[in-house]
Amino acid sequence: MSSTPDPRDMRWVSSTYSDAQGGQCIEWAPGHAVATGEFLVRDSKDPHGPNLSLTAEGFAGLVAFAKSHG
Repeated sequence: MSSTPDPRDMRWVSSTYSDAQGGQCIEWAPGHAVATGEFLVRDSKDPHGPNLSLTAEGFAGLVAFAKSHG
């Protein structure tokens, strides 16, 4: 029986597109993505809040959006 890891226990990495001034900051869990194929994204200002679960394609789309609006 396997269980889903608690997102709060994962290593989260700030996006390189996040605002360094503490404004719009997102984080993702790369180790979890490698292990499961599920890309988790969260608001760095609310680490115990909800997270967004994306597919690889969805995550790529989010990154493309950030690049085009950064």
